[in-house]
Amino acid sequence: MKDSLLTDRQKEVLRYRKHGYTQQQIADIIKTSKANVCTIEKAAMENIKKAKETIEFLYTLDATHLCTISAGSDFIEAAKDIFKEAEVEGIKVRYDTISLINRMRDSNPERFRARYIKDDIDVYINKEGDIYFN
Repeated sequence: MKDSLLTDRQKEVLRYRKHGYTQQQIADIIKTSKANVCTIEKAAMENIKKAKETIEFLYTLDATHLCTISAGSDFIEAAKDIFKEAEVEGIKVRYDTISLINRMRDSNPERFRARYIKDDIDVYINKEGDIYFN
């Protein structure tokens, strides 16, 4: 039975990339083409993205929909809205503003550009004040 969403080859390529190797250097090491390394890396990143989205969804099962942050919103304004909505719900958010912004950005980096949100984001909160994004 497979223990990971990543193949051994994907893990190998990601380890080399983490250590700063270029795709061409990796291709030379593992005796394949740069294009193949690119394909392997892209597939690995897609698998990681799907896994992260699945975990975020799992966390939202025990959470309440708090609000939706609209595309085009600034991070600072979005954080203020989240704190305000949580206060209405009577739940204290476990993060300060900077931690909340970092958590938002780290949840799905492709959805953000500079300090602005590119796509609508649903925000969830659990009773302990943990925030999740979907």
